[in-house]
Formats: sequence, C-alpha cells, structure tokens
Amino acid sequence: MPTIEAICISHEKGVIKEQVPSALLRTNWGIEGDAHAGEWHRQVSILASESIERMKALMPEIAYGMFAENLVTTGVDVTALRVGDQLRIGSEVVLCITQIGKECHNGACAIEQATGKCIMPTEGLFCRVLHGGTVQAGMLVEVMPQAL
Repeated sequence: MPTIEAICISHEKGVIKEQVPSALLRTNWGIEGDAHAGEWHRQVSILASESIERMKALMPEIAYGMFAENLVTTGVDVTALRVGDQLRIGSEVVLCITQIGKECHNGACAIEQATGKCIMPTEGLFCRVLHGGTVQAGMLVEVMPQAL
C-alpha cells in the first residue's frame, strides 16, 4: 500500500530540508512553516523513496530532504502520474499535481554536479493543496487519476 515515508521542511529556501514527524498542510498554501509554501502552483514537493534510493547507489550520503522535497512516498508509481491527478493522504489531505519535474537551480544542483544526475527534473512532483490537514509518516496515499 502506498504510504508517506517522510516529511521534510525548511524555514529558508536553498537549504536542506529536515525531517519532522508530522506537518500541517493548509489549503491553497502548503506546509505550515515551510519556505516554499504560498499562493502558487508548487506548494508541496514530492519524491518517491524508490527514486531517492536509486540515487544513494551513486551518492551514499544522500538523505531525505536533500532534494528539497517535502513529502517522500513509498509505493507510489510516480511515472504513471499526470498533471491534474490528485493524491489523498489519510482521510483529509488532498493534493493536486500541478507540475512534474523542474530545472535545478543554476543549471545543476550540488547532487547533479557530484553524480552527473538529479531526479528532481524528471521525477519531482509539485502540488497545490486542495484540502488541508495533518500528515504523518506512515499515512496511506491514494492516487486519484484525473478523469479523461
């Protein structure tokens, strides 16, 4: 069953996010206290733990939060997701995918410079919070594909 593996936040942009046990997601804002929250289309960022584990083979010191991701999932097939698909976390939180991938800052982030590869440009998910609530590690994630 797809779940939330980790939650990461930072109070400033451009720094590694730190793991927290839970976070409050505010509707149309993002994670309370996170530097990337705001009234825009990239309120919450998501990476799959499976993607991060693949990068650890190239750079063993990689840890959750180093890609500036807010939520780390396990068991979600991110390659099957599309813009407009929704993710329900637990019974309250609903996210809508607004963007898949983004360019690393300054052409190449520190991870790409060290390994020659970064997963955020192709596998990072960015979402808007449609319905807020509290998220904790271990919560179930339900994929709700956009109707065609």
